[in-house]
Amino acid sequence: MRTVSAFLIFCAAVIPVSSQSRSNPFVGRWDFDVKTPTGIGANWLGITEKNGSLDIWFQPIGGHVFQVKNYRIEDSHLILDLSPASSARPALTWKLQAQGGKLVGEQELGERVTQLTGVRAPELNHPMPKEWTKPVALFNGKNLDGWKPIGKAPNHWVVENGELVNQARGADLETERKFMDFKLHFEVNCPDGGNSGFYLRGRYEVQIAYEQTEPPERSMGSIYGRIAPSVELPRKPGQWESFDVTLVGRNVTVIRDGVTIIDHKQIEGITGGALNADEGEPGPFYIQGDHTGGIKYRNITVSVPK
Repeated sequence: MRTVSAFLIFCAAVIPVSSQSRSNPFVGRWDFDVKTPTGIGANWLGITEKNGSLDIWFQPIGGHVFQVKNYRIEDSHLILDLSPASSARPALTWKLQAQGGKLVGEQELGERVTQLTGVRAPELNHPMPKEWTKPVALFNGKNLDGWKPIGKAPNHWVVENGELVNQARGADLETERKFMDFKLHFEVNCPDGGNSGFYLRGRYEVQIAYEQTEPPERSMGSIYGRIAPSVELPRKPGQWESFDVTLVGRNVTVIRDGVTIIDHKQIEGITGGALNADEGEPGPFYIQGDHTGGIKYRNITVSVPK
């Protein structure tokens, strides 16, 4: 049940009603770096107020962003029931309060309690660069110089015939260099049933997959779970395709095989699999290798603002 009236009275008593975001301290986009048994997990919350109710969207560590329909307000705390208990895992609940311009609280996963701190996601209103550097190769076609595997899974990335090949499901692969704003080019050969992804700043996934039918926002070339391609192109499993991606602040353009499929759209927040939620910082490119093998990449280059 959504008990909002008490919360609105609380907000009116402590904060001037000068704007939506100021009158309601929960409203906004929030980045969370959450401690997990294996390291840091990136989460995101997007909260708006509509007709006296809260509209809440949650990005878990993996998977895609979804609307939180079960929430309540108790004693100035926002409580989110994110997933019910099942035979495989206990219920997941977040309990948050606004404090010092942040959202702080606890995550409950069964008996395990984790402290939470969310910071407001940066606007990233970067001006479009007037000039770019000449493209520089990120992959030399000879070896993995400039790249390193992520995590403890076996690394199956090799170089064959000048191509970067993931022979089997295993480790992801990231660049040693980090980038903020850029123009990226890469070519990919994805087999039927293959699934990978090319992450921008290590936080926003360009979906690379030819699996079962997916919603448009999770299809080939989408910003996974966030932005669907505006043009549906033919499937080309087992064939080489080119991608040109420009990211400036949150503004992204994706061109696939010469066709603009995402045209100057804003990325609201991180996608599943993000290395962290530090959206205001530069980050690496990384390629998913933990879904399926058989994916090939080549001609990976980057330009940055002059």
